[in-house]
Amino acid sequence: MKKFITLMFFAMLAMGVQAQEKTKKAATVINFEKPHVVETACGECKFGLPGKECDLAVRIDGHAYFVDGSDIDDHGDAHAKDGFCNKVRKAEVTGKVVNGRFKATSFKLLKEENAKPNTKI
Repeated sequence: MKKFITLMFFAMLAMGVQAQEKTKKAATVINFEKPHVVETACGECKFGLPGKECDLAVRIDGHAYFVDGSDIDDHGDAHAKDGFCNKVRKAEVTGKVVNGRFKATSFKLLKEENAKPNTKI
């Protein structure tokens, strides 16, 4: 009888584990077909992204993404006083996030007086 009760206990436990609902977190879809103003800087130096060298990144809704389609050196000296490694700047971008990276179809660094962020995303 003891074996039967033990067997039933493990069978019920196994059914309970299998019956639990497995939910996946819905991935946030970021697709900027129209230009949006975002924060941009060096991902490693200013946004805390992992890496071994200075790479361009954008920050959207508090999340940083490395950029493909534009390079950190395309926008001047990253280590200058106002460069990406020393200052967070604003850029007008189009593109989308794919596999955790921002695939830019356009990337225009804004001058300081034009750097007002979009309120709608």
